[in-house]
Amino acid sequence: MLRQVLFSATLLAAASGLSPARALTQEELVARIQAAGYSQISDIKSTAEGMTAKAVKDGKQVHLTIDSSGQIKQRD
Repeated sequence: MLRQVLFSATLLAAASGLSPARALTQEELVARIQAAGYSQISDIKSTAEGMTAKAVKDGKQVHLTIDSSGQIKQRD
């Protein structure tokens, strides 16, 4: 019985394809923001919403929120 439970748990874990969650490093976060077309990235903070930062795009200063999946949302 224990062997069957362990086998089922192993099979379920393998089938899920999920890896442990890992937060982006500050360098990875800055690179991701730059790749999205932003420059002059500053004031990076961790909040309940995810990460926030200030940046410039098209000559305009903007506020960004980066969620746990790494998606960047611009807040004007």
